[in-house]
Amino acid sequence: MRIVIAGAGEVGTHLAKMLSQSEHEIILIDPAVERLKPVDATIDILTYEGSATSINILQEAIKKNTDLFIAVAHYEDTNITSAILAKKLGARKVIARIDNMEYLERNNKEFFREMGIDHLIYPELIAAKEVISLLKETGTTEFIDFAGGLLSLYVQKLEKNAPVLNRTLEEVTNSLGSIKYRAVAIKRDEKTIIPHGREEFKEGDLAFVISTRDGISDLMKFSGKKNVQAKSIMILGGSRIGRHIAL
Repeated sequence: MRIVIAGAGEVGTHLAKMLSQSEHEIILIDPAVERLKPVDATIDILTYEGSATSINILQEAIKKNTDLFIAVAHYEDTNITSAILAKKLGARKVIARIDNMEYLERNNKEFFREMGIDHLIYPELIAAKEVISLLKETGTTEFIDFAGGLLSLYVQKLEKNAPVLNRTLEEVTNSLGSIKYRAVAIKRDEKTIIPHGREEFKEGDLAFVISTRDGISDLMKFSGKKNVQAKSIMILGGSRIGRHIAL
């Protein structure tokens, strides 16, 4: 994919590094050369110094077929303007980072779609939802719901008390009365392993497991962990993330 990112702040730089590792063609735009230099020195991407709202710069950056334009500059108005221009100049999909929660209301989202912006993202709200989700599933490192919540992907670190240690995927599968969860990947020593029947689970592995909702209790036994209900929570900091968690 050819991806243009507007804004070389923390979010834009992180996206550029992450997406470049997947062999995408990345173009990064920012008006501050001091933010672009460190990126140029560490990853293989193309950078443009200048404003993402400049039609000339956008035309140059999007002159080829651009699959995705992501506007994550510091200022919301810059993101909205650059995203609208990018769509008009030929970008297939455009995403804009916003700071105004009002824009996420259904009618307003449709208004922005009509203007050409396919998706609006509010990072602080996403982070708050992630924290709340982890509070509900304390036995896992990370989890993602999909298929309308019917399935979930759980990431669990296997400690020394995990019952599955030194057992193969085949042995674990055969021991289940019904298949309510399945390990689909293992992260071990910076390597990602797609497990086959004879692959053994080792201490320290990060196991990526897909489970149905009714398989969660069995899944906790898989890793030797349990969910603990958080009854009292203290939030330090009155940032937007903290406020969204409290609400």
